[in-house]
Amino acid sequence: VTDRGALPLVMLRDRHAGPHTPQVAADKAYTALSFKIETLALEAVTRTEPAMAGIRHVPRVVAVGGGVPIASAGSQVGSIGVSGAPGGAADEECA
Repeated sequence: VTDRGALPLVMLRDRHAGPHTPQVAADKAYTALSFKIETLALEAVTRTEPAMAGIRHVPRVVAVGGGVPIASAGSQVGSIGVSGAPGGAADEECA
C-alpha cells in the first residue's frame, strides 16, 4: 500500500511467496498511482492499442493485473499492489 506520492506505507508478504513478489507488488501500486487506472485495465489498453504499447517499457511500470488506485472524496490518496496469486486477474481481485 502506498501514499499519494507512491511511497510504501505497508507491505505484507506470505512466507511462501516468491522473492520477486514485494518488488512486483510495489511496482504495480506505482503504476496504478501513476496512471490513475487499475493495472488490469492498463494491460488491456497496452495490448490492444499499438500507440500505448511503449508504456510497458517505462521503468517500474507493470501492465499486469494487481495494481489498484485508492481514492477518497474524489482525490487519489494512494494505491495498492498485489503479487503472488496465480495470474494478474487474481492479484487484482485480491487488491
